[in-house]
Amino acid sequence: MGTARREFKPPVVPRYDAPHRKPDHRSLMLVSCVAYQNGRKLADLPVEDISEYVSRPDCFVWVALADPSADEIDVMAEEFGLHPLAVEDARTLTIVPYDKQMVAVIEKAIMKSDLGITPNTAGSVIRVPMPALTEERRRDLTKVVKHEAENARVAIRNVRRDVMHELKEMLKEKMISEDDDHRAHDEIQKLTDKYVAEVDHVVAEKEKELMQV
Repeated sequence: MGTARREFKPPVVPRYDAPHRKPDHRSLMLVSCVAYQNGRKLADLPVEDISEYVSRPDCFVWVALADPSADEIDVMAEEFGLHPLAVEDARTLTIVPYDKQMVAVIEKAIMKSDLGITPNTAGSVIRVPMPALTEERRRDLTKVVKHEAENARVAIRNVRRDVMHELKEMLKEKMISEDDDHRAHDEIQKLTDKYVAEVDHVVAEKEKELMQV
């Protein structure tokens, strides 16, 4: 009696696309908004989903804004839970101490630090202008991006390794034919190359963005 063969189906790669939503005023300022977890892209996000993703373990959200208004900054602060230390604009931090008597203490501490920044205080609000990134800092950030990208490539290749091992075992047990095995190897390699290329593209774009003055 022959060994029963199980029909082979190519591995399914899960999609992490965010559900389609109608655009609203909160998405107009966005250049990009992407969630990542353990070096892997999860989804392109609408603004209203940011808070959900930043609360997940080992998950961060990368946001690029284009000339946001004060109201839009408030929306972003709410989504990220930024308060009372908040981002007023792309280069200004706003600090509103709970205890007004701490204003002078905080201001003095900032001025005595080695950060090279000078606070601007108005009443109980302390505004801290952040200097533009130096070329050295930009290069440091590109190294961080490249490191995360390599983690993503390793994760992709680990998935390929695991699937290849499973196929080997299925072939050994005669659950699939050699033709099935060859087709699956080709499909897996194509998927691997596709997602590694996507990582390379994201890194190149982010490096270009960071080095742009």
